[in-house]
Amino acid sequence: MPKVKRGRKPPPEGWDLIEPTLEDLTKQMREAENETHEGKRKVETSWPIFQIHHQRSRYLYEMYYKRKAISKELYEYCVKNGHADENLIAKWRKSGYEKLCCLRCIQPRDTNFGTTCVCRVPRANLEEDKVIECLHCGCRGCASGS
Repeated sequence: MPKVKRGRKPPPEGWDLIEPTLEDLTKQMREAENETHEGKRKVETSWPIFQIHHQRSRYLYEMYYKRKAISKELYEYCVKNGHADENLIAKWRKSGYEKLCCLRCIQPRDTNFGTTCVCRVPRANLEEDKVIECLHCGCRGCASGS
């Protein structure tokens, strides 16, 4: 997450409300980036980064669209400065994508068979006791519905 440049224009009103959470998530992101990769599979090394990115975007989505706790100006400021993924949030607003974990899971070009990721399959359509795990982000199921 880029550092906030306060010299140009001050952040909009309400920044004090979300700043501690965003700073905490930035700290977690730095720790995840510097974490050792020993003993992990190659695909597992980026999972914590994807999860923190999702958490940061989801926090701003919830604050703006669900709770209505921040203003439009503050939301746009956060998106413009890279604190949230605008494309991921746009998908969350569409029906069927409310729980989407990352954009890579819905891109058919990233899979072997030209379909979406296995984490997008509803749990009711999977075998019982079968543990699924997305290779892209480590998600264990982000399909909407039952």
